[in-house]
Amino acid sequence: MATRHKSPKAETDQRRGTEIQAPKGKLGVMIPGMGAVATTFVAGVEAVRKGLAKPIGSLTQMGTVRLGKRTEGRSPKIKEFVPLASLNDLVFTGWDLFEDDMYTAASKAGVLERSLLDQIKPFLSTVKPRKAVFDQNYVKRLDGTNVKKGKNKLDLAEQVRADIREFRKSSGATRLITIWCGSTEVFLQPTAAHQSVKAFEKAMLANDEAIAPSMIYAYASLMEGVPFANGAPNLTVDLPVMQELSKQNEAPICGKDFKTGQTLIKTILAPGFKARMIGLNGWFSTNILGNRDGEVLEDPGSFKTKEESKLSVLEHILQPDLYPELYGHFTHKVRINYYPPRGDNKEGWDNIDIFGWLGYPMQIKVDFLCRDSILAAPLVLDLVLFLDLAKRSTELKGLGIQEWLSFYFKSPMTAPGLYPEHDLFIQSMKLKNTLRHLRGEGLITHLGLEYYD
Repeated sequence: MATRHKSPKAETDQRRGTEIQAPKGKLGVMIPGMGAVATTFVAGVEAVRKGLAKPIGSLTQMGTVRLGKRTEGRSPKIKEFVPLASLNDLVFTGWDLFEDDMYTAASKAGVLERSLLDQIKPFLSTVKPRKAVFDQNYVKRLDGTNVKKGKNKLDLAEQVRADIREFRKSSGATRLITIWCGSTEVFLQPTAAHQSVKAFEKAMLANDEAIAPSMIYAYASLMEGVPFANGAPNLTVDLPVMQELSKQNEAPICGKDFKTGQTLIKTILAPGFKARMIGLNGWFSTNILGNRDGEVLEDPGSFKTKEESKLSVLEHILQPDLYPELYGHFTHKVRINYYPPRGDNKEGWDNIDIFGWLGYPMQIKVDFLCRDSILAAPLVLDLVLFLDLAKRSTELKGLGIQEWLSFYFKSPMTAPGLYPEHDLFIQSMKLKNTLRHLRGEGLITHLGLEYYD
């Protein structure tokens, strides 16, 4: 069990009785995987703090939430409506199998211009990776030397817990969040080892192959009472043991797989097709990218994990069981190709075969020349701040899974037996209604009849 810490003075909404602790002190952000996404996020936060750039793409920093009727004109910024941590209060650490500090890692990633990195070099150079829990059996295309050694996987988990406690002490952070920005692991399915804390700890002692490195980070974090977000399609916290620990130690969890490029486009377009009852014959998606993620996904085992995440989106949005004539027989193909010259600048190309009135066929072509880490970095920021909010909320902290954060993921987590909601616009409404509910404001239904009485 995690050590209990004294709570900051709480704010209470009298109308709802929802108590949210004030975000006093520093918020420590711990990142397994200090590659392109992590360095772009941390460098971006520092650039914003120094007034060198704007936090484009971040809902917590730039978004608003409408309150009450449209005629009331109340739309405060989200960061002013709910008590979020300030960017100035964020402190960082992480783990990586390479020894590069964040300035060096960001320079190698090639996402941000050197002219920007050089202005924040003094800060980035201070963020150095701790030795990682890494096993090449789970990410076959990578290898590094900055790796922990231990008698077994439980020993490795205890080492990560010690890192967490040391960072809490050395940074002076009052609260912590872990967010996985590491690589995609090989495809795994739940086993008996994942069903309870006792079974999981026994399996770690036996070095069970069902226990991947990402699960060791999640276990260590949740045991320390630290919320955990999973930015990759790995199994990680989609397990009974993690949900048990999350509830037991009031450490919220969410995931999985940051919704960035091609899947973001799918969750925008597919709801539109269904809303207009436009049929789908097929959707072919291919990607080329040259970053570490692309290299990792060359391995069939890691690609299988990513493929499962990307393929599930359309089936859930289009509901073929409800609309068999429109979506009962469509073909959905996803390809990912490693092409080093592109670096982090990914190209996602989609061919969409649709049909309309009387069954007449039409086509849509989408060529999305995106920057993977530029799209992911603001998601990392929002998830860190919202998970911290959930941890400070009496209503949310003991729930375990934070389904209201589905907005940020390709494969959202839900309560067991509940299908996930993939429609980006429904996810957005769910997120903002959760914020309204926390602050005692009426939920927005968009019914609008009251304007015509």
